[in-house]
Amino acid sequence: MAFQLYDTASRQISELVPVHPGRVSIYHCGLTVQGPPHIGHIRKEVVFDVLRRWLERTGFDVTIVANVTDIDDKILAKGLEQGRPWFAVAYENERALHAAYEVLGCVPPTYEPRATGVVPEMIEMMQTLIERGHAYAASDGSGDVYFDVRSWPEYGVLSNQKIDDMQAAEDAPPEGKRDARDFALWKGSKPGDPASASWPTPWGRGRPGWHLECSAMASKFLGDEFDIHGGGLDLRFPHHENELAQSRAGGQKFARVWMHNAMLNLAGSKMSKSVGNTLLVSEVVKRVRPIDLRYYLAASHYRSIVEFSEESLAEAATAFQRIEGFVRRAAELVGPGELGIPCADFVAAMDDDLSVPAALAAVQAVLSEGNKLLSEGDSAALRGVLASVRAMLDVLGLDPLSPTWDRGGDDAAYAQVIDSLVGGLLEQRQEARASKDFAAADRVRDQLTAAGIEIEDTPQGARWSVKGDN
Repeated sequence: MAFQLYDTASRQISELVPVHPGRVSIYHCGLTVQGPPHIGHIRKEVVFDVLRRWLERTGFDVTIVANVTDIDDKILAKGLEQGRPWFAVAYENERALHAAYEVLGCVPPTYEPRATGVVPEMIEMMQTLIERGHAYAASDGSGDVYFDVRSWPEYGVLSNQKIDDMQAAEDAPPEGKRDARDFALWKGSKPGDPASASWPTPWGRGRPGWHLECSAMASKFLGDEFDIHGGGLDLRFPHHENELAQSRAGGQKFARVWMHNAMLNLAGSKMSKSVGNTLLVSEVVKRVRPIDLRYYLAASHYRSIVEFSEESLAEAATAFQRIEGFVRRAAELVGPGELGIPCADFVAAMDDDLSVPAALAAVQAVLSEGNKLLSEGDSAALRGVLASVRAMLDVLGLDPLSPTWDRGGDDAAYAQVIDSLVGGLLEQRQEARASKDFAAADRVRDQLTAAGIEIEDTPQGARWSVKGDN
């Protein structure tokens, strides 16, 4: 089966047919860097990272663009509040975003443009829209430029709405608008705005509107037509609706497919930037291993809402550690080997609208077979199962033996020291058991247990792991 994907615009699942055979181009909306990312933001990054990995695994050459919105009302307000330049606030949080990418094993985008880097392209787009009769400069002399929604009959097609049923756009006061639902392409400078936060245009100095920047970046880096435009479901309206309207009205074909991931909610409501520091990615990975957090964010279907709780996060960590335990035990017996071929059920699940839950069920089925083989020691069958499991986990960015997670350097050196020390104690325990000094053997076991080491006696001898790692 060819790769099938749900398209928000058509509201159906259909085969992805790229603009250019063998190549897939993707644009997904990145973060407005008014603050560091929380786990609600980073779910989207994980979703699109898995999409990219699967497309590349199946032979596509993938170009993925994720923007950084580095100028915005909220960024300016944060700079004023903190007594710092707005661009210092933006850059600090952009670096926090990159750190979150790295800590959760996300491959960096092919390109990551900033909104402030495409101002000339935005001005050109506005000129085109004005010439075509779809945009106008505000009549109140504010320097604002608006998109005329009633000039574009298809406005509302993405969100399945009619113009007359829509609320007024909240991005600017209505005084200079022909219709309260018209949205800002450009915002004229206001008294008190930093001089560094404005650029000259034929309509006066100002700065970008939120929606125009993404259209400009997508077309600059991917062309007038590309394959997939994505982001969180909360962006479907007004952001993506406005992007679609202004790009199509400007003469571009724009995105073929619209892909939206559902939200990660907290206590039944959308997780917002006001949730506090405890759910920042940088804080969560202090109490949960990054690979476990990635599993938690990836395990649900991307179109399913995730209701966050510490309990569900802990359950996900336990589930993944069982998978990881098999991989590490098998690698101890047969070596890590090379990545193999995903099983047929895994392939079918991933091709069916990126169905990660069904794909993980396929992993578990292969894992069950592998666990039975473990007791037999080294075998060709066990090597084959390990290779297949690692290949499937690699697609999800969860292979514990990959360089992303199994880093060398100091960690490896410490692991060797600990392995030597624990191994010595296990030898003492085995000698005590051989001489039937079970009290001494139990004391060694108790000593290791107190240090957070779990012992498992197997036909191949005692093996150890840190509590929570298997």
